[in-house]
Amino acid sequence: MSDSTTDDFIPFLSRPYRIEWGHCDPAGIVYAPRFLEMFGESTIMLFEKALGVRKKDMLSAQGVVGYPMVDVSAKFMRPAAYGDDVVLEAAAPEFGNSSFTIAHRLLKNGHVCVTGIEKRVWTIRDAERPGGMRAERVPDDVRAKFAS
Repeated sequence: MSDSTTDDFIPFLSRPYRIEWGHCDPAGIVYAPRFLEMFGESTIMLFEKALGVRKKDMLSAQGVVGYPMVDVSAKFMRPAAYGDDVVLEAAAPEFGNSSFTIAHRLLKNGHVCVTGIEKRVWTIRDAERPGGMRAERVPDDVRAKFAS
């Protein structure tokens, strides 16, 4: 991804965000794993926006346990620090069968600071293994909400 907001990244969700002290290391710079936490929050908000319901309601309505992360990567280009007002963006998921990939980025003053890619898997309870889960195809109605 380039360092501008004019590349081929098309946000499905965009939200303002203020970096708080708890996100930072002692030098006041965001501690890298906190970006992944921010991106994870954006994933939840992305589904809530597309489906029109809160995650806890979506889980029961869809009969899904959740969508655990199975792969993640991030690229750090510029620092973000305590007090910065930034924008978090998430693109619509790219669906596989039971998995989906979401691209994220954090911008400060129009410049990309961090990009991230999450791969998650749609999971349901596995009746054959008490307490277990198994992957299942992402329902077509869920996929359709992101296509429109």
